[in-house]
Amino acid sequence: MSSPSKRREMDLMKLMMSDYKVEMINDGMQEFYVHFHGPNESPYHGGIWRIKVELPDAYPYKSPAIGFVNKIYHPNIDELSGSVCLDVINQTWSPMFDLVNVFEVFLPQLLLYPNPSDPLNGEAAALMMRDRPAYEQRVKEFCEKYARLEDIEATPEENSSDEEMSEDEYNSSDEAVAGQADP
Repeated sequence: MSSPSKRREMDLMKLMMSDYKVEMINDGMQEFYVHFHGPNESPYHGGIWRIKVELPDAYPYKSPAIGFVNKIYHPNIDELSGSVCLDVINQTWSPMFDLVNVFEVFLPQLLLYPNPSDPLNGEAAALMMRDRPAYEQRVKEFCEKYARLEDIEATPEENSSDEEMSEDEYNSSDEAVAGQADP
């Protein structure tokens, strides 16, 4: 490949042509969401997550940033931010890998084989080491509560401006309280 931008386009098209739903953010090819299904034969099976992917300017020479948008219970995923602690993505990334590898290999491996000794979610790691069946039950509860298709579709887009107001906020603004202006 002659340039990072062509490689970025090729990898993104390959991901779009696979079985993953891809939602672009803005007009560029650097930020997008991917719908990711939990792997079979895991407590995450049946769950679906919206993953935010950010490609750096130096992609594929620098790894993409990956984060879960809807909640997931996992020792190596921060429960609040959704950031992923994944050595292959964060430290050992190689230009030989592509975006399909992230969703077909790296993330399924992370969910199938959590590493509680390197946690971002200490509670999940402790429960996994102390009581594996209780940990798996908690994972399933999170899947049922936060990882359904309707949860992904209801996940709010990132606010592009602090000035935007919802209809409810607009309807409850000070103008309504103050009354009509005199003509």
